[in-house]
Amino acid sequence: MSTNYYEILGVTREATDSEIKKAFYKKARELHPDVNKSQDAEEKFKELNEAYDVLSDSNKRAQFDRFGKVSGASGGYSYVDIGDLFSGGFGMGDLFSTFFGGATPGRTMRKEGRDMGVGLRLTLEEVATGVKKELVYDRLAPCDSCKGTGVGEGGCFVECSRCKGSGRVVTVQHTFLGDMQTQTVCDTCSGTGKTIDKPCADCEGQGRLPDRQHISIEVPHGIRDGQQLRLKGYGEAGIQGASAGDLIVTVRVDQHTRLKREGDNLHTRVDISITQAALGATLYIDGIMPAEKVEIKVPSGCQNDQTVRVRNKGLPVFKKESRGDIFVHVTVIVPRSLTKHQQELLEELAEEFGDDVASKKTVSQRIKEVLS
Repeated sequence: MSTNYYEILGVTREATDSEIKKAFYKKARELHPDVNKSQDAEEKFKELNEAYDVLSDSNKRAQFDRFGKVSGASGGYSYVDIGDLFSGGFGMGDLFSTFFGGATPGRTMRKEGRDMGVGLRLTLEEVATGVKKELVYDRLAPCDSCKGTGVGEGGCFVECSRCKGSGRVVTVQHTFLGDMQTQTVCDTCSGTGKTIDKPCADCEGQGRLPDRQHISIEVPHGIRDGQQLRLKGYGEAGIQGASAGDLIVTVRVDQHTRLKREGDNLHTRVDISITQAALGATLYIDGIMPAEKVEIKVPSGCQNDQTVRVRNKGLPVFKKESRGDIFVHVTVIVPRSLTKHQQELLEELAEEFGDDVASKKTVSQRIKEVLS
């Protein structure tokens, strides 16, 4: 094995899920680049995140235990890397910066949770019917031990001893121009005016911890590529019980092998013979809905690349009962080889139309010419 995830986390192969999670929290506090200034801190933190991603997922862990490696995500949905979870360029460093380092000196701590973003891939068939999907992603979630309050057992919020509840600290600097007075955000309470006398031991008073979330989402039929669904309260948890951000799900629709989507309409192509083009025909193709057969009525005299429109057989309109149309583009196939009888029939047809063709005339045609 080129990488031993158990060694990276510092646990044995018999470690429980709880032990793995605790080991991750402990190592994360030590290796996070915001607090660890060694040159390889960032690389080691990425390895730590990869190890936790594998060992905290039962399917991936079983795969790793058996083969020594993990071949992609499990469960049939796309894995979302923790560095790509946030919209607006918000990345891994921001995910843990507040958790580990608190607010930046001189600035009020943001207590509300940020919005998060994940991608969801769908097939065109899933778009047509609507689908229920499971999402797996990492976020700062409410701490179970303190129920998201940040307060430990027997603790409570008290007035900040440094700023006396104002959230601001006044400092005086003596210069040759006189005393200069400045007012800054209190770095003890981060501008809130309150502290916790007995913070939660697990989250250190933050009220939230990194955790893996599993949620189910109902995707309505007819959704379009790039369209977003907002799940309120499923983003980053707020500090000490403040409101959570939202989870924004961006839908990506895979290309279909046979059908091309344009809005709520579908386009496809069918091949017909020259006789079907001349005489007309009724064909049946598979529709986008389960077990659906779409009837295509090819008109007589149909030309190559002509389009036949079938109404109300396209995709269902988003959150409505109506459907778009399907446009069938016809390709007339000319046979590359003919039997002797087929050739004679076509030559007779060419003579009937007065067409000059390269084929030799049959014996019966020559006799007719002599008699005439």
